[in-house]
Amino acid sequence: MSIEELTPDAATTGRVFDVERVLAGLTLEEKASLLSGQDFWTTQPVARDGAAGNSAAGNSTSGSEVVPSVMVTDGPHGLRKQADSPDHLGLGNSVPATCFPTAVTLGSTWDPALVRRVGEALGRETRANDVAVLLGPGINIKRSPLNGRNFEYLSEDPVIAGELGAALVSGVQSQGVGTSLKHFAANNQEADRMRVSADVDERTLREIYLAGFERVVKRAQPWTVMCSYNKINDVYASQNHWLLTEVLRDEWGFEGLVMSDWGAVRDRVAGVAAGLDLEMPASGGRTDADVVAAVRDGHLDEAVVDVAARRVLRLVARSLPALAAPGAYDADAHHALARETAAAGTVLLKNHSVEGAPLLPLASGDGVAVVGELARTPRYQGAGSSQVNPTRLDDALTALRAATGVDVPFAAGYTVDGAGQDPANGSGINESALTAEAVEVAGAAETVLVFLGLPASYESEGFDREHMDLPAEQVALLEAVAAVNERVVVVLANGSAVSVAPWQHLAPAVVESWLGGQAGGSGVVDVLLGAVNPAGRLAETLPLRLADNPSYGNFPGELGHVRYGEGVLVGYRWYDARQAEVAYPFGHGLSYTTFAYDGVTAEVLGTVAHAADDDPAVRVRVTVTNTGDRAGAEVVQVYVGDPAAQVLRPERELKAFAKVDLAPGESRHLTLDLTARDLAYWHPVLRRWVVEGGEFVVSVGASSRDLRGSATVVVDGDDLRLPLAELSTVAEALDHPVVGPRVHAMVHGGAVADDMLGMIGDMPLAVVADFGLAGLTRAALTTLLSEANA
Repeated sequence: MSIEELTPDAATTGRVFDVERVLAGLTLEEKASLLSGQDFWTTQPVARDGAAGNSAAGNSTSGSEVVPSVMVTDGPHGLRKQADSPDHLGLGNSVPATCFPTAVTLGSTWDPALVRRVGEALGRETRANDVAVLLGPGINIKRSPLNGRNFEYLSEDPVIAGELGAALVSGVQSQGVGTSLKHFAANNQEADRMRVSADVDERTLREIYLAGFERVVKRAQPWTVMCSYNKINDVYASQNHWLLTEVLRDEWGFEGLVMSDWGAVRDRVAGVAAGLDLEMPASGGRTDADVVAAVRDGHLDEAVVDVAARRVLRLVARSLPALAAPGAYDADAHHALARETAAAGTVLLKNHSVEGAPLLPLASGDGVAVVGELARTPRYQGAGSSQVNPTRLDDALTALRAATGVDVPFAAGYTVDGAGQDPANGSGINESALTAEAVEVAGAAETVLVFLGLPASYESEGFDREHMDLPAEQVALLEAVAAVNERVVVVLANGSAVSVAPWQHLAPAVVESWLGGQAGGSGVVDVLLGAVNPAGRLAETLPLRLADNPSYGNFPGELGHVRYGEGVLVGYRWYDARQAEVAYPFGHGLSYTTFAYDGVTAEVLGTVAHAADDDPAVRVRVTVTNTGDRAGAEVVQVYVGDPAAQVLRPERELKAFAKVDLAPGESRHLTLDLTARDLAYWHPVLRRWVVEGGEFVVSVGASSRDLRGSATVVVDGDDLRLPLAELSTVAEALDHPVVGPRVHAMVHGGAVADDMLGMIGDMPLAVVADFGLAGLTRAALTTLLSEANA
């Protein structure tokens, strides 16, 4: 649907807002004023006769108002509309809203349909609060587990980030409010985030860091895209014409508005010229005046200002229907959805047998004890600008007691953030006494649930983590508990990958609940008790050590630059290419049932070369059967490998997935289609997507390391012939279909001594001509190049 089709009329808003008519009636100064915010959260209105014209909530104002103001506010996992004291760091009071699981948990659901439902709920709450745009989702790639904002991102893989990001955007926008896809682009760290240059080659950008954004833009058309703070190859994203106009608009067809991250604008005039439409927050009129002055002195064409102002007006126009009829939402239903989502994103990492049976699920609450303050004082969301004031809050201890009807024994074991105080009464606590109490409780129990995780001080917007370890006092507590009880279940709460290798031998079962939102306590209890069969899967690899991560040594950079030296080998692509041992691989997650895969086939559907990006090129089929005695959901993952490419390609890359619910004994025949783009790579010389003809290996499995079947297909490829130039090598000329035979005759026809044949292959043609080798002269070379490139 085009933007024009969404422009409201008098029937829906009670007034007509004709974008072109309004734009034509504005002065240069008024158009420039639209390009920055009115304050921290609202766009600039345009009013005549000195009227204030402030309608941030979309309410009617004086008749002198020409353009109303609309409000945007933080997301992405819940509405953060600040009632007063506006700020950008999560410090001001916010209206109550459902705190859904954060993106790290949503990513682990691998469930676009569920994520869309979350988006719809977010849209209802956004609309009910007179907000036009929810600032999210964030889909940046998890390049390093140390990124302090990883809790706000979906995956280390662009397919997961793009599919789930598109689902969330579609869900929110189905309610008549907008989203802001962020942070565009290559924003993969918090350290020096407002200045650092992400130095990354174009192929890596295209295949890893831009691919998720491209997928969301093409499939869901977010109303806005938010540019990142950082530079990309020494050019700030906020004034990067290649990024904001050539790629985003010209190539991908983005129709909406580009806004800045808060405080990301360095040169407003350059930003307008590059395609940055809206600067946030307000600049006090300073940058508006800069834009006007640039037009007056001829440095900026007024037509460029018109384009940006038109996009702001279109955003206002498409916001008016929802602002005129905000509606309401069911807080209880949204809490239930948050609980369902928290359970769906919980990953069962490990579930070994003790005394002949797996520890989980728990049969009942009898004989169970709980250790760990996080069970009573949940860590349920990240820190920074995305903090939500929840409508209610579930903790796991209360949820477990309610679900089992048992007054489950509890010991805190540690204090959250090392506060040294009892959260119940604020009194001082002796840490050794906490450990002793936990050991006593655990020793008397049949099974002990130990809740561990990262305090809020360990990960937040604004800074990166220094290591992947749990707090030392928590690990010491686990060691003490395991010494008196072998039936230990560790339940983790954290926003990014933590090191499990140093301690997981102490726990037969490990459950990763991430940051589960306001209903996360109930959601994880549903999994522990088996009311929900775990179906979460890792959307990021858990390495054995930080030093194993591909960005190690190139994160977070130095002296204003961070080099993306690992190229396309990000996350599992790196570990699998090196066949490196990991703690848990990408895509991993256990269930209380088992699944069998049969009949994996792959069929080429037609000509792959030059096929449209969305046309099916390879059809993959597989049969999946629930071979256990419990209903459950399996995530079927399709990986593609190109074993003989001209460029370095990963061992395998995720290209499709499907989540399928199966009753005990039920089989399902699945068909997943791959496109030509799924087989392609970005050619660094031709600067376009290409499919290299030949064999591809299509693998289907339950993780990047648990492949249940594979098939090989042979596809036709694109013409990868490179133009020949003076500095092209003899080897490249030999491969040329037009002049190759003649070059072969020159080289192998006796003109070059046998002992020089190995050396001459990598020599540029110009050097060969200058040396007089192979009978090649400069004149002959000119003729040769002319024929080759005709």
